Amino acid sequence: MPSKEKSPAAKTKGPAGAGKIRIQYYRSFIATPKTHKQMVRSLGLTKLNQIVERPDDASMRGAVAKIPHLLRIVE
Repeated sequence: MPSKEKSPAAKTKGPAGAGKIRIQYYRSFIATPKTHKQMVRSLGLTKLNQIVERPDDASMRGAVAKIPHLLRIVE
């Protein structure tokens, strides 16, 4: 039997139904705990008002939910 290969677009899409969310870093973390600073940096945010795209999954939503006073999801 011939093997069924997925199209290249399906390989880059990721898990079924997974889209992208845009996360904006809109408040400074200067007077916040060290763990909050690490969360912001781990998401790839380095400058204020910077927007990054990340996969829309539970782990990314959870990371934003930990520090809602620093980040927002831009639709």
